[in-house]
Amino acid sequence: MGKHQLPDAADFTADANPDADPAAGTTADPTAGTGIATRGGKTAPDAKPLAVPGPSAEVEAERRKALRRHKAFALSLLIFAAVVYLICRYIETRPGETDTWVGFVRAASEAGMIGGLADWFAVTALFRHPMGLKIPHTAIIRRKKDELGVALSGFVGENFLNAQLITEKVRQAQIPDRVGEWLSKPENGEVVSREAGKLTANIVKAIDPKDAEAVINSALIDKLAEPAWGPPAGRLLEQLIAEGKAEPVVDELAKWLHKKALTSEDLISKLLDERRPIWAPRFVNELVGDKVYRELIEFTGAVASQPDHEARQSVRRFLNKLANDLQYDAGMITKMEEIKKDVMGSGAVAQIAPTIWASASASLTEAASDPESILRRKIAELAVRWGERVLIDDTLRADLDNRITGAASFLADNYAPEVTSIISETIERWDANEASDKIELMVGKDLQWIRVNGTVVGALAGLTIYTVSHLMFGA
Repeated sequence: MGKHQLPDAADFTADANPDADPAAGTTADPTAGTGIATRGGKTAPDAKPLAVPGPSAEVEAERRKALRRHKAFALSLLIFAAVVYLICRYIETRPGETDTWVGFVRAASEAGMIGGLADWFAVTALFRHPMGLKIPHTAIIRRKKDELGVALSGFVGENFLNAQLITEKVRQAQIPDRVGEWLSKPENGEVVSREAGKLTANIVKAIDPKDAEAVINSALIDKLAEPAWGPPAGRLLEQLIAEGKAEPVVDELAKWLHKKALTSEDLISKLLDERRPIWAPRFVNELVGDKVYRELIEFTGAVASQPDHEARQSVRRFLNKLANDLQYDAGMITKMEEIKKDVMGSGAVAQIAPTIWASASASLTEAASDPESILRRKIAELAVRWGERVLIDDTLRADLDNRITGAASFLADNYAPEVTSIISETIERWDANEASDKIELMVGKDLQWIRVNGTVVGALAGLTIYTVSHLMFGA
């Protein structure tokens, strides 16, 4: 009968080897074993097949050895039942009267053989087509891999990632109490400080200086260059004058001029010597110089000591006019824009962003790496203080618990499908043959006991049925 003959010992021997796959390449699913993921019945050729995760090579080899041993035991029991049946049939076909016990043994071995064959078929049909025959509803794992993945992801989502269950578990965990108790210990505050320092330093080091400089330029330099400088400067000066903040400047200016006047005697004499006529006597120059010096000292002293001196009033009028012109005089505003253009286009301004980032990043990295820096000390202190507060403040602890459970519920409600879809999408990308082999490797050893139980229970059932029949109707 060729390929469609009944299974013999050679077929079972092939089945005893989990590496052998008599149905390879003949599965009913055209995508089985190709690694092509399917979505809603449509293939996704751009999806790359994933290797099915499994144990280490040593553990896998040990499992394969155990699987072969259990398959061999189940096969041996089935062969034993077949041999007993054949012996009984041989005895029954011999001339003469057959002993009664032969019928009992034959019935038990026949039923055991049938039960073993049926369960062999059932177990094998989970993973492959028995004997390579594409019988309907066989090679279930290979053909239904994707459907099993979808069902598994749905089961996990409904029973493990639902908001009610997660919220209950999160509340039972008493996370705020544990966090507060852990943080309240000074040694753990140091741990937080150290890890926060490492994280900060790594973040700073990971930032591209060009990106940081671009941010500084866009957030600071460019913003500074956008508005016209004149009106804001005029409003600022006007506000300073109104609040009396400009008066100390006027006062310091008057004192500075007086100090300069006190040391200007030599300068006055030198200027007069350079400009006096050739015919003028020197003593005249000295008299004039002394007179100019004393008048200058007297004038600047009066300006420095008298708050209402006319010179000070002139300075105040000048500042008020400057504040007004900066806001409303078109010529002054234009001149300020020219000054702004020159300043913003200078090399010094161009180096502001690199200088700021270099200084800030170096300082921040150093502070984050130094256990004794103010930054690290403050982090450790705040961690301990916050932990102690969580332990003693019932309101804060309840608020934290509500926030944590609320976040868990939100994540479960909104992202559980995305999380569980990882299961179905990953299984879709598994190679069907490899997945079937790995699953059989995991559970096949226990499934072989179904074959053993089928043979034993079948034999007992056959014996029972034959016994009842014998008692009712005789031999």
